[in-house]
Amino acid sequence: VQLQASGGGLVQAGGSLRLSCKASALSFRANAMGWYRQAPGEERDLVAGILINGGTKYRESVKGRFTISKDSAKNTMYLQMNSLKPEDTAVYYCASGAGLGNKGPWGEAVWGRGTQVTVSS
Repeated sequence: VQLQASGGGLVQAGGSLRLSCKASALSFRANAMGWYRQAPGEERDLVAGILINGGTKYRESVKGRFTISKDSAKNTMYLQMNSLKPEDTAVYYCASGAGLGNKGPWGEAVWGRGTQVTVSS
C-alpha cells in the first residue's frame, strides 16, 4: 500500500490550495482515508477524512473552508483548502486505515509522505 501526497506550497492568507493523495486501488476502496497535519511543536491532528461508509468528518477549525473528496476512477483523494489562514501552516499527511482517529488511523495505518503548506500573513 502506498500513498503519494502532493500539492503543498506557499500561499498568502485568504488563498487556496488543493492537496492530492494517490493510493493503490485496493487501499482506496477498502479503507477510510484522511488528511492530518502537524505544525512545528505540535502533535499531528486529523484535518478531514472520508470514512468507509462515505461519510466525512472535519476538525472544527476548517469547517466551511476545507472540502475533502475522492475520485474513485483515479484512486485519488483531494483536500480543497480555501480561505487559508496562517494557522493552517503545517506539514499535511494523507493516511488510510480501518477508521480515522484524531491522532491517526486505526488498524493497519498507512501514511504518505508529508507535503508542506505555508500560509503567509
